[in-house]
Amino acid sequence: MAKNQRVAGAVLTYISEAVKVLTGLFYTPVMLRLLGQSEYGLYQLVYSVVSYLSLLSLGFGSSYMKFYAGYKAKNDTEGISRLNGAFLIIFSVISLISVLCGAVMLFNIQGIFGDGLTEKEYETAKILMGLMIANLAMTFLISALSGPVTAHERFIFQRGLTIAQNICNPFLTLPLLLLGYGSVAMVSVTTFITLVSLITNFYYSRKVLKIKYSFKKIELLLFKEMFIFTFFIFLNNIIDQVNWSVDKFLLGRFMGTTAVAVYGVGGQINALYVHFSTAVSGVFVPKINKLVATEKDDAAVSGLFARVGRIQFMILMLVATGFIFFGKPFVCFWAGSEYAEAYYVSLLLMLPVTVPLIQNLGIEIQRAKNKHKTRSVVYLGIACGNVILSIFLIRMWGPTGAALGTAIALIIGNIIFMNWYYHFRIGLDIKYFWIHILKITPAFILPVLVGIILLYFVDMTSVVMMFLSIAVYTVIYLFSLWRWGMNDEE
Repeated sequence: MAKNQRVAGAVLTYISEAVKVLTGLFYTPVMLRLLGQSEYGLYQLVYSVVSYLSLLSLGFGSSYMKFYAGYKAKNDTEGISRLNGAFLIIFSVISLISVLCGAVMLFNIQGIFGDGLTEKEYETAKILMGLMIANLAMTFLISALSGPVTAHERFIFQRGLTIAQNICNPFLTLPLLLLGYGSVAMVSVTTFITLVSLITNFYYSRKVLKIKYSFKKIELLLFKEMFIFTFFIFLNNIIDQVNWSVDKFLLGRFMGTTAVAVYGVGGQINALYVHFSTAVSGVFVPKINKLVATEKDDAAVSGLFARVGRIQFMILMLVATGFIFFGKPFVCFWAGSEYAEAYYVSLLLMLPVTVPLIQNLGIEIQRAKNKHKTRSVVYLGIACGNVILSIFLIRMWGPTGAALGTAIALIIGNIIFMNWYYHFRIGLDIKYFWIHILKITPAFILPVLVGIILLYFVDMTSVVMMFLSIAVYTVIYLFSLWRWGMNDEE
């Protein structure tokens, strides 16, 4: 059953991503034009600031499987109940703290954004910030409920709920945008959907799975162990927040909301790209923790690491190579010619992040082995360098400069350092990993040649010809991958 749940979970995740992409193709251009570049930039700017409150989770959400696997290996059902209770207490407190911190931010909103906004934008920003804070507080509570659901490997429920959210969001938001309610309507709908998700998760965990939460005899030692384990995950979350959010904040301070909007479109494309990789790796988290907790077999872990990496690489390279060839005309058609620079922002974010994305199962392996501390400390230093470098590059090249600073940080930390660390400190056979990844590359020769021909001989200003070219490229890529890239198992 667990294997079926993993397979179905991965398939449903890609269905979810397909729904998100398809609705985005039709919804996002309308949303961008109805909001205008300035208001969309304001929405992105407020979101980038409020998202820093997500750091209050201190990495606890990512640590649940580590402790669950330990209790499960000992068949300690009472320990699991106490663990569930401890997590519910922790996230309830975090939710309350996020509301209090958010209130402080609301009262000091002008100090946060400086002189970069108009009076009207400040008024809208206050409403957006208030709704986003409420949304975040509920998200923390969902984290306490979703951990046990993931541990039970009920991926069909989780991915099905995500699909429903992806469908409902644009369909509920668009009528409100057409009525002129702007960015406030967008955030209001998102907050409402989060509330429904919270209620649904509570019902499923309590009534369907009958998950027990024990608040008796919760040992202080358990809290201490969790805090020690999650502290370095917390550091890593800070780094991710800096790398993916600080650029928009800096652009808002130095260049205004229009530059934030351009970067936001590029970042949105990159976010979809990132989600494509986590569809596969996310469903293997319980299995990785079980392997480490019970078998302690590095060869088995390295084998799984390479197999999942190959699947992720095949999927991501279709998106990455296709975007190189057709991304610029697509961005101009999809978002508008005023967002053309977002193509370069997307490329600078997507290409360096490809390597850590095909290796993102390694993050869970580190956590399962409790060897994630060094990575977090090194990444923190690189993230600080990213901020300094981005300030300099923003003044030279605006949104593209901001993306370049992040790209350099990703190459140094996520590619060069991490591959060394995986091999010499985690015990993963990185040579084995890259040999099996590189075996796929001959399959890229034909589609790349076709892409070059299409780029130079087809008029991409024609929307019909652009989408026909994308369809032809996709078919050629899949055929070539099937013929020369995949092994029998794949």
